[in-house]
Amino acid sequence: MEFRKHIIQETDSVKNALVMLDKLAADAILFAVDHDGVLTGSLTDGDIRRGLMAGSKINDSIRSVCYKTPKYINQKKIELTKLIDFRQNDFNIIPIVDENNIVVDVINFKKRKTILPVDVVIMAGGKGMRLRPLTEDLPKPLLKVGDKSILEHSLLRYDAFGVKSINITTNYLSQKIEDFIEQKKNDYRTTIETVKESQFLGTIGAIKLVKNFSEDYILVSNSDLLTDIDFEAFFLDFVESDADMSVVSIPYHVDIPYAIMDIEDDYLKSFHEKPKYTYYSNGGIYLLKKELLNLIPINEAFSATDLMNAVISQRKKIKTFAHNSYWLDIGQHQDYKKAQNDIKTLKLL
Repeated sequence: MEFRKHIIQETDSVKNALVMLDKLAADAILFAVDHDGVLTGSLTDGDIRRGLMAGSKINDSIRSVCYKTPKYINQKKIELTKLIDFRQNDFNIIPIVDENNIVVDVINFKKRKTILPVDVVIMAGGKGMRLRPLTEDLPKPLLKVGDKSILEHSLLRYDAFGVKSINITTNYLSQKIEDFIEQKKNDYRTTIETVKESQFLGTIGAIKLVKNFSEDYILVSNSDLLTDIDFEAFFLDFVESDADMSVVSIPYHVDIPYAIMDIEDDYLKSFHEKPKYTYYSNGGIYLLKKELLNLIPINEAFSATDLMNAVISQRKKIKTFAHNSYWLDIGQHQDYKKAQNDIKTLKLL
């Protein structure tokens, strides 16, 4: 596993540590562990330099020079605010330990922005009829945008936000998506599984086919979106609002080039000179508490808007999260053409 290049036994020599640090280049930090893998210290070039100046020798064990109280993250109690604090204070590489303080991973903020405690479900069962003939033999999520498929762009972004598990619901040409995931899943740190629906279950109904959710929050997304949304900001806004569900909203601005008259019974009541209106559309990305799954029927077509209506009828809270940066629903040929142009300059990671 990649994180092991940062792990060194506490009995190893300072000389060997220098060799390992040199190979790590810009990511030069090591984490010392005992024979059980328990974290006992951290080590940088600076620690070694200070140790040698204090009298340590090149063949001494690193216990004589390593920093004895390293910063770390507990995988069972990941505190997002603590992660953000590490990142903002330039602690770029932090070990992740289990309940026994054994190092199980390392987060490198150059490669992963954060660790979000969410399970992701990507709805990828649609037929993509409006993109025919492109989707006659290829499911829409596998259409290329630049050098990657739409689905791959999404998977890379979820991986960068530290998502632990992703389930992809399939139906139309499902075998092609399953084959793609089988070939690619080792390229990601997150666990990726596919779930096939036997009938079309709407835009969110297939979520009930997922057997296990390990987190208390579920992020659901359409599979045909290209967006640079900050999932961490979306999650924090959701949690801080204490809502039961949150929906990404996309602002749509309308400029009326004429004065608009307010008329009642053929009489002018008022008028507005060239007004500007902002409307918000559904962005196809949702965050929900896991208990909302109880509102979704089993093996029945059920849309995201059905769920939203059910949440409202239960007098639960739905938050909206306005995304003002890049978002594109690749539903039609003109959208697909736009995506091909946009991806040349768009930074998704």
